[in-house]
Amino acid sequence: MYKMYSWGGDTGGWRGSKKYDYGSARAHYDKMAVDMPSVRTYDRRKTPDMDLTNAKGKNIQSDSEDPVIVAVDVTGSMSAWPGEIFDRLPLFYQTLAKHRPGMEIAFAAIGDATIDGYPLQITDFAKEPKDLEKKLKALGCEGGGGGHITESYELFGYYMMHHCKTPKAKSPFLLIYGDEAFYDNVEPKQVKHYIGDDLESSVNSTELWKGLMQKYELYHLHKLYGSGGEKSTDSQIIDIWRKAIGRQRVIELPFEITMEDGSKMPGYQRAVDIGMGLIAKRWGEYRDFGKSLDARHDDPSVKASVHHSLRHIDADPAPVSRITAKSKTAKSKATKSLLD
Repeated sequence: MYKMYSWGGDTGGWRGSKKYDYGSARAHYDKMAVDMPSVRTYDRRKTPDMDLTNAKGKNIQSDSEDPVIVAVDVTGSMSAWPGEIFDRLPLFYQTLAKHRPGMEIAFAAIGDATIDGYPLQITDFAKEPKDLEKKLKALGCEGGGGGHITESYELFGYYMMHHCKTPKAKSPFLLIYGDEAFYDNVEPKQVKHYIGDDLESSVNSTELWKGLMQKYELYHLHKLYGSGGEKSTDSQIIDIWRKAIGRQRVIELPFEITMEDGSKMPGYQRAVDIGMGLIAKRWGEYRDFGKSLDARHDDPSVKASVHHSLRHIDADPAPVSRITAKSKTAKSKATKSLLD
């Protein structure tokens, strides 16, 4: 058990000297969080609540114009990162919903389908604090994985391509936190077992990612592999992702931040800030995100680290709906088959 960000107005743990105004969103969260603990605790359960997270036979749908899916690799090499990321998602939601009140969010946990018991966990979309809280707590951090540099991101990607519907979305975001690469192909046996679909043959993962980029604002937020000492392996993993989805869609997270006084801050404490800042930047709300960051941190090294990770992200809002753009984009035969 450890302290989590609350859904209400608890800002006691903030380290910044400036103020931040959540606007009308704050009153809504305070009202909805009346019967909830002011400080949340997250029991890093290994077994998920399958009633809420089982992907088999399930479709998820959001009618919001601004849906967001946050997926986290929960295998052993991620260490404490999954729990720490989940801990801060109330802050993520409250800050962004200030700008897009209709925003809905779904959560996912990713493992290794070759060895783990729960390699694909998906929740339905939600927007109210009590519902979001319930879904967050349903996820399990199995801590498994196969002892190599690949996990089943592509199985999750297949689900998002075929079983997530966002009919009214203008620019749906899909953020994937992880430290490893994906398998080369989506395997029919795994799809049948964990999702329930019948595939005649395997699906190339690179073509799958191409299709997903026509459907979502897709980003891989990359933690340094393992304990951080395997630099050559990490470079290999990053290169695989960059070749699949493009350099600007691979966001490197700081593994550790050296603060002004010489002390160290674990990078996982800023991972959600970076995801939040990424979306705010794409929405044209990066100035307000900076105010939020200033209210929570005075240390310039901490803030500089967050901004550095997002330096290549375009600050201009997407000019057209991603769904509309998708229909106007010429597709390769292989990619088109994925979208049918």
